[in-house]
Amino acid sequence: MNLKRCTKCILPETHETIHFDDKGVCNICRQHEFKKEKIDWTEKKKELDILIEKYRGNYDYDCIIPYSGGKDSTWTLYYLVKEYGLKPLVVRFDHGFLRPNLLENTTRVIRKLGVAFHNFTPNWKLVQKLMLRSFLEKGDFCWHCHTGIFAYPMWIAIRHNIPLIIWGEPSAEYTSYYSYDQPEEVDEKRFNRFVNLGISAEDMFVRLNGTVDERDLKPFSYPPLKELRKIGYRSVCLGSYIPWDVKKQAKIIEKELGWKGDLVENVPPGYTYEKIECFMQGVRDYIKYIKRGYTRPTHLASIDIRNSRLKRGEALDLINKCEGKRPPSLDIFLDYVGITEDEFYEIALSHTVSPWSFDRSKIKEGEKLPDYEKWSREGNMPREEAEKQLSRVKGEK
Repeated sequence: MNLKRCTKCILPETHETIHFDDKGVCNICRQHEFKKEKIDWTEKKKELDILIEKYRGNYDYDCIIPYSGGKDSTWTLYYLVKEYGLKPLVVRFDHGFLRPNLLENTTRVIRKLGVAFHNFTPNWKLVQKLMLRSFLEKGDFCWHCHTGIFAYPMWIAIRHNIPLIIWGEPSAEYTSYYSYDQPEEVDEKRFNRFVNLGISAEDMFVRLNGTVDERDLKPFSYPPLKELRKIGYRSVCLGSYIPWDVKKQAKIIEKELGWKGDLVENVPPGYTYEKIECFMQGVRDYIKYIKRGYTRPTHLASIDIRNSRLKRGEALDLINKCEGKRPPSLDIFLDYVGITEDEFYEIALSHTVSPWSFDRSKIKEGEKLPDYEKWSREGNMPREEAEKQLSRVKGEK
């Protein structure tokens, strides 16, 4: 079916937080107009200068930079080290699906910049249960990734008394949970507003019926506010102080750091800087297509339209060629969480966003990427474990 789309970009009516004005232009596009026309970026940069000088040199590290190794976190690290000469502690939460090229990029970047690097990998058996449970309840298996990425660095801030945490782009770049005319701190309010999908770590422990050690869920929980206040924390987005432009930034880190892009399932070759860190990205996008009728190419093409790099008609042609293909990584995902393909579709379809209607009969197969055979197949969930969760959710409903 044809979805109503923004008359400027191509975001559809099923995009989260979207609405259209009387000219049919979406609120995301209007935010970007505000970003370009109304924000005094010179003044914003001065605010960043003041913030950094407040914390510089007073602790073992000047700040924490949460880091996946993708384009945004690499740019953030590069900019803060080169522009300000900061000594950061680089913190990565390993979600379990890091690709070979991403790992090589990480080694290259942290050595060239000369920074300390802290990596945390959670219990895989726990991750599997979290993936299946959040997929069943929210149609999104990435709860462990969302919460871990945003909560774990805060725990490290407390542990090592590093009160300044600097993230990459603000959410206003892509959604309207916040807009560019609002201050956006990466705090507990933001975490509970959209990061954790409405499920706290305590909720998840209850949902898993005591089958996991509660201590293992700590990295997925936001630290108590009193503990963060005790260290005088500030948790902010670099993109709140400098204008964010992913294509320009990707070119700079490629040139200066030797950072290399990669092909991503069902993403056009012209966007090799996008979401290269996760070999489950294709599954995540495919679920989005089943639920909402669009995927990452729509998001990327819309950004290029707003930056006058792509015409709307060209963007529509692009998504028609790329979106809605079954990713080969789906086979790995099914084994990871112990469900059948029919169960996968049943679960995903239960989260469909109106007025979109998915037609499985029209789906074509996507192509395997060059590094596909290197993606880990270790630690699949036993079928009986998956059946317990499936039956438990059905019983709760």
